[in-house]
Amino acid sequence: MAARLRWPLPAVLAWAGSWLAYAALLRVGTGGLWALALACVLGALASVLGSSWWRRGLIALGFPLSLALSGAAAVPAWAWLLPLLLLLLVYPLNAWRDAPLFPTPPGALQALATQAPLPAGAHILDAGCGLGHGLQALRRAYPAAQLDGLEWSWPLRGLCALRCPWARVRQGDIWRADWSSYDMVYLFQRPESMARAAAKAGAELKAGAWLVSLEFAATALQPQAQLFCPDGRPLWLYQAPFTASARQGG
Repeated sequence: MAARLRWPLPAVLAWAGSWLAYAALLRVGTGGLWALALACVLGALASVLGSSWWRRGLIALGFPLSLALSGAAAVPAWAWLLPLLLLLLVYPLNAWRDAPLFPTPPGALQALATQAPLPAGAHILDAGCGLGHGLQALRRAYPAAQLDGLEWSWPLRGLCALRCPWARVRQGDIWRADWSSYDMVYLFQRPESMARAAAKAGAELKAGAWLVSLEFAATALQPQAQLFCPDGRPLWLYQAPFTASARQGG
């Protein structure tokens, strides 16, 4: 959805929705603190529509900041910490070191099965599954596979589980999870995370298993194949046992 909404439309919709929710809650007799909290929850959840960290922050914090500036709410001073706490709940500090929320575009993995065929019942992990866009794309590519999603943020994990009831979605740290049982691990992380991903895959993935990365290459490894998504982004495929790239291996 974020890709279909041009900035600043996601922010305007989120702020308007939070204000409408706040006004409606007050009208039905909800206390001011509860109305503030619930409206802020709506803004924090809507922040996933932002395509960057600063846009997500603006979406989540726009309503409480505008409410504070308007002087329309009489709530304790500590209550203004609530939006920041909600933002940290949706995006824990741990997640800031990895990809904050990079949704896999629809159709991005449509050609993956032709280059990386897997048997029925193969076990695939979406490491850092966010809201489930990658799991949905993997399901289209491998309809007979067993799909797992792993996400650090509890709220995102819950929303992903609702969107992908056919997958096993868990809360956890992708770097502490054991990858050894998987036939494929799919990533859409950041360039800074790929060296760690390559090392973990090399240490844990069994022979024949795949490491698949959208957009960002694991430069320490020699790719088995490279595909291009409909929007032009590269999809990097690595198969265990991995070979060091020429740049790394000299």
